[in-house]
Amino acid sequence: MSRVHPAMTDTEILGFLGARLAGLREAEGLTIEEAGEAAGLGAKTVWRAEKGQNPTLLTVVRLLRVYGRLEDLSILVPEAPPSPLQALRGRSSSGETS
Repeated sequence: MSRVHPAMTDTEILGFLGARLAGLREAEGLTIEEAGEAAGLGAKTVWRAEKGQNPTLLTVVRLLRVYGRLEDLSILVPEAPPSPLQALRGRSSSGETS
């Protein structure tokens, strides 16, 4: 499975996330112990995250930082689009009219 999709259960999504974290660690050539030490986490915490056992967001952030992939969080939580009211205000302040 290469992508998350709406039909997946929460457990499946956590498993997907864990597998991705394990893949990133392995790509960096780190053991679970080394990744945990670099992230300030215990090896058991890293192991549980990689098994999809409900890692905290802080655990994910710390691991992504160690793997040099912290910027990927912006994909997880994209910037909200401007509201219609903000768009109208922007148009009126620039002198545009309908």
